[in-house]
Amino acid sequence: MDLKRFLVFAAFLLHATLGFPVQENHENSTTTTEPTEVTTQEDIYESPSPTETEPEDDIIFNKILEVNKGSSQYLQEGDIAPQRTRSAINCRHCTWPQSSDGIVRVPYVLDPTYEESHIKGIHDAMAEFETLTCINFVKRKTERDYISIKSADGCWSNYGKVGGGQTVSVMKGGCMWKGIIQHELDHALGFLHEHSRSDRDKHVKIMWEYISPADRPDFKKFENSNNLGLPYDYASVMHYGPYTFSNTTGKATIVPIPDGSVHIGQRQGLSNLDVAKINKLYNCNCCSTILDAPSGSLRSANHPRNYSDNTNCVWLIRTRSRKISLHFQAFELQKTRGCQGDYVKVYDGSSKSSAVLMDKTCGSKIPNGLVSSSNLILVEFVTDGADTASGFQATFTSVRTQRKRSIHY
Repeated sequence: MDLKRFLVFAAFLLHATLGFPVQENHENSTTTTEPTEVTTQEDIYESPSPTETEPEDDIIFNKILEVNKGSSQYLQEGDIAPQRTRSAINCRHCTWPQSSDGIVRVPYVLDPTYEESHIKGIHDAMAEFETLTCINFVKRKTERDYISIKSADGCWSNYGKVGGGQTVSVMKGGCMWKGIIQHELDHALGFLHEHSRSDRDKHVKIMWEYISPADRPDFKKFENSNNLGLPYDYASVMHYGPYTFSNTTGKATIVPIPDGSVHIGQRQGLSNLDVAKINKLYNCNCCSTILDAPSGSLRSANHPRNYSDNTNCVWLIRTRSRKISLHFQAFELQKTRGCQGDYVKVYDGSSKSSAVLMDKTCGSKIPNGLVSSSNLILVEFVTDGADTASGFQATFTSVRTQRKRSIHY
Protein backbone atom coordinates (compact mmCIF):
# COMPACT_ATOMS: atom_id res chain seq x y z
CA MET A 1 0.00 0.00 0.00
CA ASP A 2 1.52 3.34 -0.99
CA LEU A 3 1.82 6.20 1.48
CA LYS A 4 -1.17 8.19 0.13
CA ARG A 5 -3.57 5.26 0.37
CA PHE A 6 -2.27 4.44 3.85
CA LEU A 7 -2.95 7.99 5.07
CA VAL A 8 -6.50 7.97 3.67
CA PHE A 9 -7.16 4.58 5.24
CA ALA A 10 -5.78 5.76 8.60
CA ALA A 11 -7.98 8.86 8.51
CA PHE A 12 -11.14 6.85 8.01
CA LEU A 13 -10.12 4.41 10.74
CA LEU A 14 -9.79 7.35 13.14
CA HIS A 15 -13.17 8.69 11.99
CA ALA A 16 -14.84 5.35 12.66
CA THR A 17 -13.17 5.02 16.05
CA LEU A 18 -13.86 8.53 17.38
CA GLY A 19 -17.14 9.26 15.65
CA PHE A 20 -15.87 12.55 14.14
CA PRO A 21 -16.89 13.64 10.64
CA VAL A 22 -13.98 13.93 8.22
CA GLN A 23 -14.02 17.17 6.21
CA GLU A 24 -11.71 18.02 3.36
CA ASN A 25 -10.17 21.49 3.39
CA HIS A 26 -10.96 23.29 0.13
CA GLU A 27 -10.66 26.84 1.46
CA ASN A 28 -7.16 27.36 0.01
CA SER A 29 -6.52 25.45 -3.18
CA THR A 30 -2.77 24.80 -3.42
CA THR A 31 -0.52 21.95 -4.44
CA THR A 32 0.64 21.58 -0.85
CA THR A 33 -1.11 18.84 1.15
CA GLU A 34 -2.81 20.44 4.17
CA PRO A 35 -3.72 18.62 7.41
CA THR A 36 -7.31 17.41 7.30
CA GLU A 37 -9.61 19.69 9.35
CA VAL A 38 -11.98 17.73 11.58
CA THR A 39 -14.87 19.68 13.04
CA THR A 40 -17.60 19.28 15.58
CA GLN A 41 -20.61 21.56 15.77
CA GLU A 42 -21.28 23.37 19.04
CA ASP A 43 -24.02 25.95 19.57
CA ILE A 44 -22.64 28.91 21.47
CA TYR A 45 -23.18 32.62 21.89
CA GLU A 46 -20.15 34.30 20.40
CA SER A 47 -18.79 37.68 21.49
CA PRO A 48 -18.25 40.24 18.77
CA SER A 49 -14.75 40.74 17.41
CA PRO A 50 -13.54 44.15 18.62
CA THR A 51 -10.43 46.04 17.63
CA GLU A 52 -8.47 43.85 20.02
CA THR A 53 -9.27 40.52 21.69
CA GLU A 54 -12.09 40.81 24.24
CA PRO A 55 -10.95 41.00 27.87
CA GLU A 56 -11.79 37.87 29.83
CA ASP A 57 -13.59 39.75 32.58
CA ASP A 58 -16.90 41.52 32.21
CA ILE A 59 -15.87 44.83 33.73
CA ILE A 60 -14.54 47.68 31.62
CA PHE A 61 -12.83 49.34 34.56
CA ASN A 62 -10.83 46.24 35.52
CA LYS A 63 -9.10 46.35 32.15
CA ILE A 64 -8.50 50.10 32.46
CA LEU A 65 -6.76 49.61 35.83
CA GLU A 66 -4.66 46.77 34.47
CA VAL A 67 -3.42 48.90 31.59
CA ASN A 68 -2.88 52.00 33.75
CA LYS A 69 -0.53 50.24 36.17
CA GLY A 70 2.32 51.24 33.88
CA SER A 71 1.19 54.82 33.29
CA SER A 72 3.39 57.70 34.36
CA GLN A 73 0.38 60.04 34.36
CA TYR A 74 -0.94 61.06 37.79
CA LEU A 75 -4.50 59.76 37.86
CA GLN A 76 -7.40 60.10 40.25
CA GLU A 77 -9.96 57.31 40.60
CA GLY A 78 -7.79 55.18 38.33
CA ASP A 79 -8.22 57.00 35.01
CA ILE A 80 -9.00 60.72 35.51
CA ALA A 81 -6.26 63.26 34.81
CA PRO A 82 -7.23 66.14 37.13
CA GLN A 83 -7.15 69.78 36.09
CA ARG A 84 -8.71 71.31 39.14
CA THR A 85 -10.87 70.16 42.04
CA ARG A 86 -14.45 70.06 40.88
CA SER A 87 -17.35 67.75 40.17
CA ALA A 88 -17.71 67.45 36.43
CA ILE A 89 -21.50 67.30 36.48
CA ASN A 90 -21.87 70.15 38.92
CA CYS A 91 -19.52 72.73 37.46
CA ARG A 92 -19.88 75.81 35.33
CA HIS A 93 -18.51 76.23 31.83
CA CYS A 94 -17.22 72.64 31.62
CA THR A 95 -19.78 71.23 29.20
CA TRP A 96 -19.38 71.45 25.45
CA PRO A 97 -21.54 74.11 23.75
CA GLN A 98 -24.75 73.26 21.94
CA SER A 99 -25.31 74.72 18.47
CA SER A 100 -28.54 76.40 17.40
CA ASP A 101 -29.62 73.17 15.64
CA GLY A 102 -29.49 71.29 18.95
CA ILE A 103 -26.32 69.36 18.13
CA VAL A 104 -23.36 69.38 20.52
CA ARG A 105 -20.27 69.19 18.32
CA VAL A 106 -17.08 68.05 20.03
CA PRO A 107 -14.02 68.67 17.80
CA TYR A 108 -11.30 66.02 17.91
CA VAL A 109 -7.95 65.09 16.41
CA LEU A 110 -6.52 61.57 16.20
CA ASP A 111 -3.01 60.40 16.91
CA PRO A 112 -1.28 59.92 13.51
CA THR A 113 0.26 56.68 14.79
CA TYR A 114 -3.12 54.96 14.88
CA GLU A 115 -3.60 52.27 12.26
CA GLU A 116 -6.78 51.76 10.25
CA SER A 117 -8.19 49.21 12.71
CA HIS A 118 -7.64 51.58 15.64
CA ILE A 119 -9.36 54.45 13.82
CA LYS A 120 -12.32 52.22 13.00
CA GLY A 121 -12.61 51.16 16.64
CA ILE A 122 -12.65 54.77 17.82
CA HIS A 123 -15.18 55.79 15.18
CA ASP A 124 -17.42 52.84 16.10
CA ALA A 125 -17.35 53.92 19.75
CA MET A 126 -18.19 57.50 18.77
CA ALA A 127 -21.02 56.33 16.51
CA GLU A 128 -23.14 55.15 19.44
CA PHE A 129 -22.96 58.58 21.09
CA GLU A 130 -24.05 60.18 17.81
CA THR A 131 -26.85 57.64 17.27
CA LEU A 132 -28.31 57.81 20.76
CA THR A 133 -27.62 61.41 21.88
CA CYS A 134 -27.13 64.86 20.39
CA ILE A 135 -23.34 64.56 20.81
CA ASN A 136 -21.44 64.60 17.51
CA PHE A 137 -17.69 64.12 17.37
CA VAL A 138 -16.36 66.15 14.44
CA LYS A 139 -12.86 66.46 13.04
CA ARG A 140 -11.22 69.63 14.31
CA LYS A 141 -10.70 72.49 11.88
CA THR A 142 -9.64 75.62 13.76
CA GLU A 143 -11.62 75.25 17.00
CA ARG A 144 -9.80 76.39 20.12
CA ASP A 145 -11.32 73.75 22.39
CA TYR A 146 -11.02 70.12 21.29
CA ILE A 147 -10.09 66.63 22.41
CA SER A 148 -6.85 65.08 21.27
CA ILE A 149 -7.20 61.29 21.19
CA LYS A 150 -3.72 59.87 21.63
CA SER A 151 -2.02 56.55 22.15
CA ALA A 152 -0.38 57.73 25.36
CA ASP A 153 0.56 55.57 28.37
CA GLY A 154 -2.79 54.13 29.38
CA CYS A 155 -6.55 54.68 29.24
CA TRP A 156 -7.42 58.04 30.80
CA SER A 157 -9.03 61.41 30.24
CA ASN A 158 -9.68 64.82 31.71
CA TYR A 159 -13.27 65.28 32.76
CA GLY A 160 -15.45 67.93 31.24
CA LYS A 161 -14.26 70.59 28.80
CA VAL A 162 -11.12 72.11 30.29
CA GLY A 163 -10.23 74.47 27.43
CA GLY A 164 -7.72 74.20 24.61
CA GLY A 165 -6.58 70.81 23.45
CA GLN A 166 -7.20 68.14 26.09
CA THR A 167 -5.97 64.58 25.95
CA VAL A 168 -8.08 61.45 25.85
CA SER A 169 -5.54 58.63 26.09
CA VAL A 170 -6.53 55.47 24.21
CA MET A 171 -3.38 53.39 24.10
CA LYS A 172 -2.99 51.05 21.14
CA GLY A 173 -1.63 48.28 23.30
CA GLY A 174 -4.57 47.91 25.68
CA CYS A 175 -7.41 50.42 25.42
CA MET A 176 -8.97 49.57 22.05
CA TRP A 177 -12.28 48.19 23.28
CA LYS A 178 -15.46 50.06 22.52
CA GLY A 179 -16.55 50.21 26.15
CA ILE A 180 -13.19 51.60 27.29
CA ILE A 181 -13.15 54.26 24.57
CA GLN A 182 -16.72 55.28 25.49
CA HIS A 183 -15.79 55.38 29.18
CA GLU A 184 -12.98 57.86 28.52
CA LEU A 185 -15.06 59.95 26.11
CA ASP A 186 -17.81 60.11 28.73
CA HIS A 187 -15.31 61.58 31.19
CA ALA A 188 -14.45 64.23 28.59
CA LEU A 189 -18.15 65.03 28.23
CA GLY A 190 -18.35 65.77 31.95
CA PHE A 191 -19.19 62.57 33.83
CA LEU A 192 -17.48 61.00 36.82
CA HIS A 193 -17.66 57.40 37.96
CA GLU A 194 -21.09 56.24 39.03
CA HIS A 195 -19.94 55.22 42.52
CA SER A 196 -18.88 58.87 43.16
CA ARG A 197 -22.50 60.12 43.19
CA SER A 198 -23.70 61.88 46.33
CA ASP A 199 -26.43 59.25 46.82
CA ARG A 200 -24.21 56.21 46.32
CA ASP A 201 -24.54 55.03 49.94
CA LYS A 202 -28.20 54.28 49.31
CA HIS A 203 -27.24 51.89 46.51
CA VAL A 204 -23.82 50.43 47.30
CA LYS A 205 -21.77 49.72 50.40
CA ILE A 206 -18.07 50.57 50.20
CA MET A 207 -16.07 47.85 52.01
CA TRP A 208 -13.31 50.04 53.40
CA GLU A 209 -11.62 47.14 55.19
CA TYR A 210 -10.62 45.66 51.82
CA ILE A 211 -9.27 48.94 50.41
CA SER A 212 -5.69 49.97 51.15
CA PRO A 213 -5.32 53.48 52.65
CA ALA A 214 -3.51 54.73 49.52
CA ASP A 215 -6.50 53.71 47.35
CA ARG A 216 -9.27 55.07 49.57
CA PRO A 217 -9.31 58.53 47.94
CA ASP A 218 -10.40 56.80 44.72
CA PHE A 219 -13.72 56.02 46.43
CA LYS A 220 -14.40 59.66 47.25
CA LYS A 221 -18.07 60.65 47.22
CA PHE A 222 -18.98 64.04 45.74
CA GLU A 223 -21.49 65.44 48.23
CA ASN A 224 -22.75 68.16 45.87
CA SER A 225 -22.92 66.13 42.65
CA ASN A 226 -25.79 66.88 40.32
CA ASN A 227 -27.39 63.50 39.73
CA LEU A 228 -29.74 64.93 37.11
CA GLY A 229 -32.77 63.42 38.82
CA LEU A 230 -31.98 60.03 37.27
CA PRO A 231 -31.61 56.67 39.05
CA TYR A 232 -28.34 55.12 40.15
CA ASP A 233 -27.05 52.84 37.39
CA TYR A 234 -25.31 49.60 38.34
CA ALA A 235 -24.87 48.84 34.61
CA SER A 236 -23.26 52.16 33.72
CA VAL A 237 -20.20 52.17 31.49
CA MET A 238 -18.85 54.49 34.22
CA HIS A 239 -19.24 52.07 37.15
CA TYR A 240 -16.34 50.47 39.01
CA GLY A 241 -16.39 46.68 39.19
CA PRO A 242 -17.13 44.94 42.51
CA TYR A 243 -13.47 44.08 43.20
CA THR A 244 -11.86 47.34 42.06
CA PHE A 245 -8.80 48.20 44.22
CA SER A 246 -9.41 45.20 46.50
CA ASN A 247 -6.41 44.32 48.67
CA THR A 248 -7.80 40.86 49.49
CA THR A 249 -8.40 38.24 46.82
CA GLY A 250 -12.07 37.39 46.51
CA LYS A 251 -13.25 40.27 48.70
CA ALA A 252 -15.45 42.90 47.04
CA THR A 253 -14.85 46.60 47.60
CA ILE A 254 -18.31 47.61 46.34
CA VAL A 255 -21.42 45.64 47.30
CA PRO A 256 -24.89 46.55 45.94
CA ILE A 257 -27.57 47.13 48.56
CA PRO A 258 -30.02 45.86 49.54
CA ASP A 259 -29.42 42.98 47.07
CA GLY A 260 -25.77 42.02 47.03
CA SER A 261 -26.28 39.72 44.03
CA VAL A 262 -27.01 42.59 41.64
CA HIS A 263 -24.41 42.65 38.87
CA ILE A 264 -22.39 45.85 38.65
CA GLY A 265 -20.19 46.99 35.80
CA GLN A 266 -20.04 45.61 32.28
CA ARG A 267 -17.99 45.79 29.09
CA GLN A 268 -20.49 46.33 26.28
CA GLY A 269 -20.71 50.12 26.30
CA LEU A 270 -23.22 52.87 27.07
CA SER A 271 -26.27 51.86 29.08
CA ASN A 272 -29.73 53.38 28.67
CA LEU A 273 -29.16 55.49 31.79
CA ASP A 274 -25.76 56.62 30.49
CA VAL A 275 -27.59 57.84 27.40
CA ALA A 276 -30.36 59.45 29.46
CA LYS A 277 -27.81 61.34 31.56
CA ILE A 278 -26.02 62.71 28.49
CA ASN A 279 -29.31 63.74 26.92
CA LYS A 280 -30.45 65.48 30.09
CA LEU A 281 -27.16 67.27 30.82
CA TYR A 282 -26.92 68.52 27.24
CA ASN A 283 -30.65 69.16 26.70
CA CYS A 284 -30.79 66.70 23.81
CA ASN A 285 -34.16 66.14 22.20
CA CYS A 286 -33.59 62.46 21.39
CA CYS A 287 -35.77 59.36 21.33
CA SER A 288 -33.42 56.39 21.67
CA THR A 289 -33.32 52.99 23.34
CA ILE A 290 -30.62 50.33 23.76
CA LEU A 291 -31.78 46.71 23.69
CA ASP A 292 -28.93 44.51 24.94
CA ALA A 293 -30.60 41.25 26.01
CA PRO A 294 -30.07 38.03 23.99
CA SER A 295 -33.63 38.42 22.71
CA GLY A 296 -36.52 40.83 23.07
CA SER A 297 -39.04 43.01 21.29
CA LEU A 298 -39.60 46.58 20.19
CA ARG A 299 -42.59 48.52 18.94
CA SER A 300 -43.71 51.97 17.97
CA ALA A 301 -45.17 54.13 20.75
CA ASN A 302 -48.82 53.37 21.56
CA HIS A 303 -48.89 50.23 19.39
CA PRO A 304 -51.42 48.80 18.55
CA ARG A 305 -52.99 52.26 18.84
CA ASN A 306 -51.89 54.93 16.42
CA TYR A 307 -48.43 56.43 16.75
CA SER A 308 -47.81 60.17 17.06
CA ASP A 309 -46.92 62.73 14.41
CA ASN A 310 -43.39 64.05 13.94
CA THR A 311 -41.59 61.13 15.56
CA ASN A 312 -37.92 60.28 15.13
CA CYS A 313 -36.87 57.31 17.27
CA VAL A 314 -34.09 54.73 17.13
CA TRP A 315 -33.53 51.36 18.79
CA LEU A 316 -29.97 50.07 18.99
CA ILE A 317 -30.00 46.29 19.34
CA ARG A 318 -26.66 45.19 20.79
CA THR A 319 -26.14 41.57 21.81
CA ARG A 320 -23.13 39.42 22.60
CA SER A 321 -23.76 37.09 19.68
CA ARG A 322 -22.09 37.49 16.30
CA LYS A 323 -25.39 38.08 14.51
CA ILE A 324 -28.96 39.18 15.24
CA SER A 325 -32.20 38.03 13.65
CA LEU A 326 -35.02 40.61 13.40
CA HIS A 327 -38.63 39.72 12.54
CA PHE A 328 -41.66 42.01 12.25
CA GLN A 329 -44.96 40.68 13.67
CA ALA A 330 -47.10 43.71 12.85
CA PHE A 331 -46.59 46.54 10.38
CA GLU A 332 -49.02 49.34 9.48
CA LEU A 333 -47.59 52.71 8.46
CA GLN A 334 -49.02 55.54 6.40
CA LYS A 335 -48.11 54.81 2.79
CA THR A 336 -46.54 57.58 0.75
CA ARG A 337 -44.63 57.72 -2.53
CA GLY A 338 -41.13 56.46 -1.88
CA CYS A 339 -42.02 56.22 1.84
CA GLN A 340 -40.98 59.86 2.23
CA GLY A 341 -43.50 60.40 5.03
CA ASP A 342 -43.63 57.69 7.69
CA TYR A 343 -41.11 54.84 7.46
CA VAL A 344 -39.00 52.23 9.22
CA LYS A 345 -35.38 51.82 8.14
CA VAL A 346 -32.94 49.20 9.43
CA TYR A 347 -29.14 49.52 9.44
CA ASP A 348 -26.54 46.76 9.65
CA GLY A 349 -24.57 48.42 12.44
CA SER A 350 -24.76 51.05 15.16
CA SER A 351 -25.20 54.23 13.11
CA LYS A 352 -27.06 55.71 10.17
CA SER A 353 -23.83 55.57 8.18
CA SER A 354 -23.86 51.75 8.43
CA ALA A 355 -24.92 49.58 5.51
CA VAL A 356 -28.70 49.41 5.03
CA LEU A 357 -30.43 46.10 5.83
CA MET A 358 -33.91 47.39 4.99
CA ASP A 359 -34.43 50.69 3.20
CA LYS A 360 -37.33 53.01 3.99
CA THR A 361 -40.44 50.85 4.30
CA CYS A 362 -44.07 51.89 4.78
CA GLY A 363 -47.56 50.54 4.03
CA SER A 364 -49.11 47.40 5.48
CA LYS A 365 -47.03 44.55 4.08
CA ILE A 366 -44.98 42.84 6.81
CA PRO A 367 -41.30 43.01 5.82
CA ASN A 368 -39.17 39.90 5.44
CA GLY A 369 -36.98 38.77 8.32
CA LEU A 370 -33.50 40.28 8.57
CA VAL A 371 -30.16 38.97 9.82
CA SER A 372 -27.29 41.31 10.68
CA SER A 373 -23.64 40.72 9.82
CA SER A 374 -22.53 41.62 13.36
CA ASN A 375 -23.87 41.99 16.89
CA LEU A 376 -25.44 45.38 16.10
CA ILE A 377 -28.68 46.46 14.40
CA LEU A 378 -30.14 49.97 14.35
CA VAL A 379 -33.88 50.41 13.76
CA GLU A 380 -35.06 53.91 12.82
CA PHE A 381 -38.71 55.02 12.93
CA VAL A 382 -39.67 58.39 11.42
CA THR A 383 -43.12 59.97 11.02
CA ASP A 384 -44.27 63.24 9.50
CA GLY A 385 -47.10 65.55 10.47
CA ALA A 386 -49.76 63.88 8.33
CA ASP A 387 -52.00 60.86 9.01
CA THR A 388 -50.85 58.09 11.37
CA ALA A 389 -51.48 54.36 11.69
CA SER A 390 -50.98 51.58 14.24
CA GLY A 391 -47.24 51.30 13.67
CA PHE A 392 -45.09 48.20 14.06
CA GLN A 393 -43.97 45.49 16.42
CA ALA A 394 -40.88 43.32 16.00
CA THR A 395 -38.85 40.72 17.87
CA PHE A 396 -35.12 40.03 17.80
CA THR A 397 -32.96 37.15 18.90
CA SER A 398 -29.28 36.29 18.97
CA VAL A 399 -28.21 33.99 16.16
CA ARG A 400 -26.30 30.97 17.35
CA THR A 401 -23.10 30.24 15.48
CA GLN A 402 -20.98 27.16 14.89
CA ARG A 403 -17.50 26.87 16.28
CA LYS A 404 -14.91 24.76 14.49
CA ARG A 405 -12.48 22.62 16.43
CA SER A 406 -9.47 21.36 14.50
CA ILE A 407 -7.63 18.09 15.05
CA HIS A 408 -4.45 17.59 13.06
CA TYR A 409 -2.97 14.20 12.35
